[in-house]
Amino acid sequence: MSILFIFILSILFIPLNSYASIDSGDTSWILTSTALVLFMTLPGLALFYGGLVRSRNVLSVLMQCISVACLMSILWVIAGYSIAFGDGLGFNSYWGGLTKSFLSGVDSMVLSGTIPESVFVSFQMTFAIITPGLIIGAFVERIRFSFVLIFTALWMLLCYAPVTHWVWGGGFLMDLGTVDLAGGLVVHETAGLAALVIACFLGSRKDSSKPPHNPAYVMIGACMLWVGWFGFNAGSQLAANGSAGTTLLVTHLSASAASLSWAGYEYFKYGKSSMVGLVTGTIAGLASITPASGSVTPIEAILIGTFAGIACQEMCSVVKNRFNIDDSLDVFAVHGFGGILGTLSIAVFGHAGWYEQVFGVLSVGIYTLVITTIIVIIVKAIVPIRVESESEEVGLDQSEHGEKAYDLSS
Repeated sequence: MSILFIFILSILFIPLNSYASIDSGDTSWILTSTALVLFMTLPGLALFYGGLVRSRNVLSVLMQCISVACLMSILWVIAGYSIAFGDGLGFNSYWGGLTKSFLSGVDSMVLSGTIPESVFVSFQMTFAIITPGLIIGAFVERIRFSFVLIFTALWMLLCYAPVTHWVWGGGFLMDLGTVDLAGGLVVHETAGLAALVIACFLGSRKDSSKPPHNPAYVMIGACMLWVGWFGFNAGSQLAANGSAGTTLLVTHLSASAASLSWAGYEYFKYGKSSMVGLVTGTIAGLASITPASGSVTPIEAILIGTFAGIACQEMCSVVKNRFNIDDSLDVFAVHGFGGILGTLSIAVFGHAGWYEQVFGVLSVGIYTLVITTIIVIIVKAIVPIRVESESEEVGLDQSEHGEKAYDLSS
């Protein structure tokens, strides 16, 4: 009888909203979206980037992607989530603080909207994984693996997590009304600008004229990214509802339009349309629609994608030819510039104010450039940033990891 009595009391004193507010449909969708966004990095981004480099460096790219994913996951639990979504205790406009370090106070029955906070933690973790993962494309084929790990660890905690707090965690840009549904500022602008900074410090590859070693990998990886992006954007609605459905639709339309406009513009300039070019346009369209996917109509999404496919392609030439920056896999041109375009397009179509969007772009951009530069300088003082010339000639697969992707003698 005493055990029965205690059980009844425990039920009576559990807050009713702990159960009643959780929506199983919303929770199922965010669990699915979490898997989709992780799928973007592993294996989507890994194959997309891996196919674009030379064969002697493909394993190094895959190693960087999976290692960054593992490291960011641990750091997100230790402090990243708290910095991004904690209560800053008086500094909440700029800093989430450390009150939720090691997920202190986070429980499956503590809610974020209609989903358990534990699910929200996991969903946001996948964003913290892919953002530094995107930066990898700027420094492939010439960077030390140890530098990658130390830099991305510091960068996620000191750059990505604070910006996430500003835009999504109750910070000053969220209060201002800056609109960024899924990461035009938080993910793509930060990663793109950080890529430029590292590329400037690294210098150009010894030979950047070689074509992608496996365009098939590039296409497969891009398609995985495309599918995963539905979780990235539609999942950011944090509900299985009509808004998520519209977000998914406009995401797909922008990607489709950008793929075609990139290929068409490439044909106009060179007389041929490449498959690698087309799927690069796909990613440009996805990056550009990301911040706007909760705001624009299907027709507006097609216009955004069409413009992005041309504008991002031109930006690739500007970065590499005019400014002579070897952003190896065009991280800034595709992701950074695309994210900025998408953020401003929300104001272009009248879904947000110009001041809010421009101020968001400028504040995130300046902070990213400054903090990334500081981090690179500090980490360079600890470990060299670039491999030796002989290692670059041999390839990072062998020199950094002692392996080969393709052993033709076996």
